[in-house]
Amino acid sequence: MAERIHSGIAAARERAEPFCAYVHDTAAIADHARRLRAALPDACTLLYAVKANSRPEVLSALAPVVDGFEISSGGELRKARAADGDARVVFNGPGKSWAAVEEGLRAGVDLFNVESLTDLARLDAVAGRTGTRARVLLRVNTRRPLVTGTHQMVGEATQFGIDEDQLPQVAAAALAAPHIDVEGLHLHSVSNNPDAASHLAFVDRCLALAAELRARHGLPTRVLDIGGGFGVDYSGDGRHFDWDAFARGLHDRSAALTGIELVIEPGRSLVAEHGFYCAEVLDVKHNHGRAFAVLRGGIHQFRLPKVLGADHPFTVVGVDSWPWPVDRTELRDTPVALCGELGTPADVLTRATRVGRLRTGDIVVFPMAGAYGWEISHRDFLSHPHPDFLTT
Repeated sequence: MAERIHSGIAAARERAEPFCAYVHDTAAIADHARRLRAALPDACTLLYAVKANSRPEVLSALAPVVDGFEISSGGELRKARAADGDARVVFNGPGKSWAAVEEGLRAGVDLFNVESLTDLARLDAVAGRTGTRARVLLRVNTRRPLVTGTHQMVGEATQFGIDEDQLPQVAAAALAAPHIDVEGLHLHSVSNNPDAASHLAFVDRCLALAAELRARHGLPTRVLDIGGGFGVDYSGDGRHFDWDAFARGLHDRSAALTGIELVIEPGRSLVAEHGFYCAEVLDVKHNHGRAFAVLRGGIHQFRLPKVLGADHPFTVVGVDSWPWPVDRTELRDTPVALCGELGTPADVLTRATRVGRLRTGDIVVFPMAGAYGWEISHRDFLSHPHPDFLTT
């Protein structure tokens, strides 16, 4: 990666611009996904959640390895189809528009999740108009949480899914709809859960709920989509999700999975570790007794630290060349706040981490930036240039 960074620095210097880039190791992404897929039992389908990172180079690396893609918009559908025109696609999320539903049906989306009666009626109407059928999963917002993580989707009042108390009405409507085929349930519940044991317990609760709803409402449960939510460790404390233990647990549940396709939709856990956000130091200064380094970039390009509410780890790549006709400033052995170029004090990526040496012109590299970095950032605030995108 260091070679790719230095070649990127050289290209930026030719443009007389500071260096700022995302670097993705696409070979490592593919290898990681291949290993995770191989560990799963045959009853499982592994889909990549495009929302985590929708870069074309990332999708192209994953397309031959995963079983398909999970998408939440027409734009993501087009990106998935560009990576693999025949890939299996599941269309999830609330607020699907008429146009997006029609685009999905015409593009051969395999499964749609249903979030409400309105969502169901829209799918049925568009399927009837286009002469197709919509295969659907009913997304249930259970009365109690099924698993916990940094973001809770169900088990509380959110915009996601069908309230469990309203499920009889929606299930009856879905089973009676003339252009709908009900295939099962969608139960994605949480984001960024680091604990494999609790995720296996979540699978058990999903299987029990599926059996209950099948018996009570006659719902088919050929497909059970448990979503993603597999956590990664941003702190460096070694709390990585134990995928091998999770996969072994699924193998142990092979009898319970008989006749069920278990759809799993990781995003973050497939790509986070193999992406890096890199930003050149533009200024080093002191204010009110504290040291600050101002970077080309910031939360408008890499908003993840602000979302997580934590200091993001980083390393410093020293750059010895200094072609500019001004003195070069530096810090030595001192805590520093790494800040971006925006006109807001909220633009902080890490607040007081000690550095051995940091100079204007050096490059700060933030690891674990392969998921929910660029995708969730307000990238055009102040209209700064976008970063480069490099692959190794």
